[in-house]
Amino acid sequence: MAQAGMHALVGTLARKVAPKREWLILGIILGSLFPDLDNYAVAVATLAKLDTHGLHRTFTHSLFTILAALAVFFIIGQVRKEARWTSLGAGFGIGIGLHIALDLLIWFNGVETLWPLGGWINLWEGVQPPAWFAKLLDPAELLFIALFFAWLARTAREQRTNADFLGKLRLWTIAMVVLFLIFTPLAYLMSKGFLTVFGVAYLVALTAAFWISIRMRQTIEA
Repeated sequence: MAQAGMHALVGTLARKVAPKREWLILGIILGSLFPDLDNYAVAVATLAKLDTHGLHRTFTHSLFTILAALAVFFIIGQVRKEARWTSLGAGFGIGIGLHIALDLLIWFNGVETLWPLGGWINLWEGVQPPAWFAKLLDPAELLFIALFFAWLARTAREQRTNADFLGKLRLWTIAMVVLFLIFTPLAYLMSKGFLTVFGVAYLVALTAAFWISIRMRQTIEA
């Protein structure tokens, strides 16, 4: 059960051990969220009635993506002469690495770690979770994103940062909880169309988590 919000929460733990470098922790959290943005590719392919095989847990979950991120942000840092861009890239790479590791440990479908060369790894091959649990995994995405938002709010209050955004963050948190409560019974009651409707809510929630993390970088970096 590797939820996007759970990935972000794991990224926050790095604040306790990572060196104090501007944008490093921000990069770790953004990198922890980034790989699941491949669901946009899945959504586009689904709407276009194209094959979605090979679009999820592949190109954004690859070790080569980590190397590409390090290179891109290093170049930006050199061009702009700002070390924080290099730190952002380092954090981004670490975050993707944490995401991959967590997916391997607690997700049932595996990750293509060496895309495009292959390297599909599934530590849970042959293990089939109970049907009721598999259905719960989707709405649980929204719950973990709500928990991530709650962490941001608590940390901001403790550090007295981003006070101007706490009201909006509270609304986002409530929205995630409400959607979780709505989609949980629907996951068991809807035989068709659930993933389409849920997918829209999930992409909005994931994008919001990514944007809100950037918006609250003062809290994350403090």
